[in-house]
Amino acid sequence: MGEVDVIIVGAGPAGISTSACLNSLKISNIVLEREDCYASLWKKRAYDRLKLHLAKQYCELPHMPFPQDAPTYIPKNDFVRYLDNYVSRFHVSPILNRNVESAFFDDNISKWSVVVKNLISDAYEVFFGKFLVVATGENSQGYIPQIDGLDGFGGNVIHSTQYENGNCFSGKNVLVVGSGNSGMEIAFDLSNWGAKTSIVARSPVHLLTENIVKLGMFLLKFLPIKLVDIIVSALGRLTYGDMSEYGLRKPIKGPFFLKVTTGRSPTIDVGSVPKIKSGEIKVFPSITSIEKNNIKFEDGDNSYFDAIVFATGFRSTVRNWLKGGEDLFNEQGMPRQKFPNEYWKGKNGLYCAGFSSRGLLGISQDAKNIAQDISFILTQKKEKIN
Repeated sequence: MGEVDVIIVGAGPAGISTSACLNSLKISNIVLEREDCYASLWKKRAYDRLKLHLAKQYCELPHMPFPQDAPTYIPKNDFVRYLDNYVSRFHVSPILNRNVESAFFDDNISKWSVVVKNLISDAYEVFFGKFLVVATGENSQGYIPQIDGLDGFGGNVIHSTQYENGNCFSGKNVLVVGSGNSGMEIAFDLSNWGAKTSIVARSPVHLLTENIVKLGMFLLKFLPIKLVDIIVSALGRLTYGDMSEYGLRKPIKGPFFLKVTTGRSPTIDVGSVPKIKSGEIKVFPSITSIEKNNIKFEDGDNSYFDAIVFATGFRSTVRNWLKGGEDLFNEQGMPRQKFPNEYWKGKNGLYCAGFSSRGLLGISQDAKNIAQDISFILTQKKEKIN
C-alpha cells in the first residue's frame, strides 16, 4: 500500500507532464502505467514514418521547449527522445506493469482508493491519494467498428497502432479504413512500398498542407475562428481543387471549428492527394459487408483485398475501472464539459488530463491547470490548519 497527495493513472504525455508540473511544485505523486514503458503509444504503437502534425511550438510539454535546431515537424523517434529527456529532467518515475482494476472515492477517509494488479507478480496493490488524475486519454484503446462479415475476412486485419511500415504488404491489395491523418499517411506509405492501396473515406474531410495549418494556428491568436476557417479553407481549395470527384467530400463547417467542437482534426496531406488524383490510391465510400476477401461498398462496388488496416481512431477506457465520477465523465468515458469550459476538473479531487481533443497543446495546458489547482487547494488547507 502507498499514500501520496496525487495518483496519476496513465504514463503517456498527459501523465508524465502532470507529474512533472506537480514535482516542480513539490507535490508528492505517483504515476501508474499498465504497459512496460511510459509513452507506449509513441514507443510501441506508432508507425515508422509518423511525424507530429503540428509545428513544434504547439507540441511542447510544460517547462521544456524543443531545441532551436529541431525540425519544425518533429519525427516520431525525435519526439520519443524528447520524452525520455523530459522524464529524466523532471524526475518522473512511473510505476510500470500496473493495471488499474478499480478506483473510487472513499468517503470514510476522504481519499481516492486505487486498486491495481501487478502484471509481473499477479499481486494486487492499493494506493491512496487525496487527488486522482485520469491521464489515460482519448487514445487508450484502438477502435475497430463492427462490420458485417469482418470476423470471416480471409486476410490480415490490423489497427493502425499495429502498423509499422508497408514492407510486408508489397504487391498486395490493402484497404485502409479512415481518411484522417493516420489513414492518409498509412495509405501513402503503403503505396510507396508497392502495395495496391485503397482507402475508405467514411466522412467528409478537410485537406490542408502543413504550412496552411501552421498559418491557421498563428492567425487564431488574432482573428476569430470563423474568419480563420474561411482563409484556410480557401487556401486548401486553391491547393487541391475539388476533391469530391475523387471521392473525398469537404465538410460544411470549417476545419478549426470542427477541431474545437468535435475533436476531429483536418487531414494534413503528406503526398496522398497526388496519388489519389493519379489513381495510384483508390477511394471508396463506407463498407457495407465483407465476404471472405471480397469487400462490398455503399456505391455497390465489390473488390478483393488481402489486408485491412483500420485507422478508425480510439476509445476511452475510463468507464472500465473508474467507479463514480459521473460529474466529470459521461458514459463513453469522455468529459461532459468541452473546451474552453473547465472540462478537466470534477468533484472530490478528480481531474482528467489529455481529454480536450487539442493534442499536445491541450495536454500541456491540462497539466499546468491541474497542478496549479491542486497546489492552491493544498495551500488553502495548510492555511486553515495554521
